[in-house]
This record gives sequence, structure tokens and C-alpha cells, in this order.
Amino acid sequence: MKYLESRKDSNQKLFPFDHNKFDELWRKGKERTEIHITPQVLREFFCQQMGELGVPDRYIDAFCGRVPKSILARHYTDYSPERLKRIYDKAKLRILS
Repeated sequence: MKYLESRKDSNQKLFPFDHNKFDELWRKGKERTEIHITPQVLREFFCQQMGELGVPDRYIDAFCGRVPKSILARHYTDYSPERLKRIYDKAKLRILS
């Protein structure tokens, strides 16, 4: 939020490409690698790996953009970016290492 507020042009998108460009990038990747990978496949892989590394489900959900809306859940679990970064770094998830 701090970053977005600091920008001069508030109408500019955070990620400067639209859905068509996004789809085109995934299609090109599939053509080059002959591997069918979708954002859903990557999300499922990420969730499975983080779970195997012992990360609690509530934080895995937060990494995937699913933060509870209930007052109880929001006030008793720290979903701050700093906390999520510490949890992610502690998990030491590595791909192709």
C-alpha cells in the first residue's frame, strides 16, 4: 500500500499487462517447453510443498490471497507482510535446487 500511495500516476497498474498478454506468455512458455503448466498447477504445487515443510494452513492460504474476513481470525493471526516474509524464509522452499 505504501508503494502504491507513493506513485505519481495512481492510475497505472501494479503489473503492467492485461489478461491477453498474460495468456500469451503462458502459451509461449508451453510451446517452448512442451509442458502444460497453469497458474492453478503452480498454486497447487506451492501449497503442497509449503504444507510438507510444516507451514500452517492459515499462512499458506494467506500466501495464495485467501485471508479470512472474520474479525476473530484477523485479530488473532498476524498476517503482516513482515510476518509472512519470516514464515516464507523459514520454510526455505527451493525449486530446482
